[in-house]
Amino acid sequence: MSKSSVEKRNKIRKSIRNKISGTEEKPRLAVFRSNKHIVAQIIDDQKGQTMTAIATSDKALADEKVKKSDLARKAGEALAQKAVEAGINQVIFDRGGYQYHGRVKAFAEGARKGGLKF
Repeated sequence: MSKSSVEKRNKIRKSIRNKISGTEEKPRLAVFRSNKHIVAQIIDDQKGQTMTAIATSDKALADEKVKKSDLARKAGEALAQKAVEAGINQVIFDRGGYQYHGRVKAFAEGARKGGLKF
C-alpha cells in the first residue's frame, strides 16, 4: 500500500516539528504552500500565538499578475517588513515538509532580503 504525497509530507512535517520550536526571542516561520498560494506565519510556540502572518491571496499582493514564485518572493519581503516593524529580527524557518525549492525557496530568499535572519 503506497502513501499519498500528502501523507509523506505530513510525516516529514512532524519530523521537522519534533526538532524545532519557536520562542519569543526566536519565533518559528511556518510556511504552507497550496497549488495557487503561499501562507506564512511567525509563531511563538511557547505561548501558542501567531505574531504576524501573510498570504499571497491578500488584496495587497493578489492584484498583481506575476509568476507564483515572484509573488512568493514579494510575500516573503512583505512578511519580513511586518516582522521587523514588530521587533522580530531572527526566526527559525519551518518549511512545512515541502522541499526547499521553487516557491518555498523564493519565499525564504524574499524574507532574508526583507531583513529576517535564519
